[in-house]
Amino acid sequence: MESDPVDDEGATVQGAPRLRASYALDGDGAWIAQARHLAAAFLARVRSEDGLPVSTRAMEITQLVVSELVTNARKYAPGPVRLDLRVADGTVEVVVRDGNPQAPVARSADPGRVGQHGLEIVMAVAQALDVRQEPAGKSITARISLFA
Repeated sequence: MESDPVDDEGATVQGAPRLRASYALDGDGAWIAQARHLAAAFLARVRSEDGLPVSTRAMEITQLVVSELVTNARKYAPGPVRLDLRVADGTVEVVVRDGNPQAPVARSADPGRVGQHGLEIVMAVAQALDVRQEPAGKSITARISLFA
C-alpha cells in the first residue's frame, strides 16, 4: 500500500506535507477494515503533525464513509480499488476509484430492506458527494467537515 503524499497526477511528492495520501487496495484480505484504519491514521497524522483540528466526530464519519464506499467498490467493481484522502478548506475529501463505470444510484427509502443503504448513509453524513466517470471506471468523492 502506498502512503506517501501524491500530486494531482498521482506521483509521489517528496517532502510534501501529509495533507493527502493515496492507497491501492488490491489483492485479498480485509479491505474494508484496512481502509478504515488508513483513514483514521491519516486524520491522526493531520491532527498531530500538521496541527489541524480534526474532531472525533469527523474521524468517525470519515471512517464510516470510507467503509461504505470501499464496500460498494469491493462488491460491485472489478479490479483494484484506490482510496485517496485529502484535506482542503476545512474538509477531508474521501475519493474512492474503482473499475466499474456505472454510477451508483441511491435506492428509495425502505425501512424493511436489509442492506444496500450505503449510498444513502454517505449522502446523509457527507457535506457533498460527487460521482465522476473516468477512463477506467469512476471516482466517488465525499467531503466531510473536519469540525463536524
